[in-house]
Amino acid sequence: MSVLVTGATGFIGSALARQLVRRGERVVLLVRRQSKLYAIEDILDSVELRYGDVTDLESLQAAMHGIDYVYHCAGKAYIGPKKAEELYRINVEGTKNVLRAAERHHVKRLIYTSSISAIGITGTKQPADESQTWNLDELNVPYYTTKHLAEEEVRKAAQNQLDCVIVNPSYVFGAGDINFHAGRLIRDLYYHKIPAYPTGGICVADVEDVAEGHIAAMEKGKCGERYILGGENLTYKQVFDIICQVVGAPRVLIPLSESIVKIFIALTAKARRLHRITSLANREILLSASKFFYFTSEKAKRELGFDNRRSVGEAFVETIARSFSWYRSRQLI
Repeated sequence: MSVLVTGATGFIGSALARQLVRRGERVVLLVRRQSKLYAIEDILDSVELRYGDVTDLESLQAAMHGIDYVYHCAGKAYIGPKKAEELYRINVEGTKNVLRAAERHHVKRLIYTSSISAIGITGTKQPADESQTWNLDELNVPYYTTKHLAEEEVRKAAQNQLDCVIVNPSYVFGAGDINFHAGRLIRDLYYHKIPAYPTGGICVADVEDVAEGHIAAMEKGKCGERYILGGENLTYKQVFDIICQVVGAPRVLIPLSESIVKIFIALTAKARRLHRITSLANREILLSASKFFYFTSEKAKRELGFDNRRSVGEAFVETIARSFSWYRSRQLI
């Protein structure tokens, strides 16, 4: 049996590919010709590389030849006011292309890596589950919208006889975050570039737990269903305090509520241009971070046997420590 992973040069995809190799699977990785292979350099001798791009259907048709199972992890993650067209092309059209190629080659099962942002939030501190109605359109964030629309395409494919399962990782930390997604918080807090903390909260997770959750979904997930792969629900103040404790930075003491986000953005515009404060301080991110993106993984635990042991309690402190150590050992911080 052969397994194809898209997005394997990214954070979740590379962690998943590494776990599949350790399990003795025959692993094929879809990479672009221009992709940097730094995230998977330790497993290059154990995998087959096939060149292609999710936005190029013809290349996907060639890459999918002889493949039994697919993990579609490729996607564009960007929360900001720009790149709407690029996000749609990669996240929605790219997913359509992967589904078409999988259907043509009679792939036995496909796992789609979605996001908690495709689920929606309860509007309170009550964690959302998989039945939550998507309601993030009011935030006007193209990334959220494209992940929601891509999920709709996967559900359509499942109704048309392609065996698909959706997984929804939460806010993922861990070693290997080469592109500084959640890891940007670690970097920017270390360099004292975050002057205030948002007053909302987030569901955090360890990348190794999330990778294991993908494999569990492949083995046990129900066709057409989605599964939240998350860990502990923490306020941003708690997340910031944990990171500052680990990296040895002073705690951030100033709260930034939703009501003053626009004022804060206006007052810090020059500082952002000069890179004196974090680029995370944009309208879309700060308004999102003023809300509670809290989620429960009980369905994944119950139906998949999902184990988020690295993502809760003191174990999450170790996740941040491993992440920071990984960055320091590679001189990225």
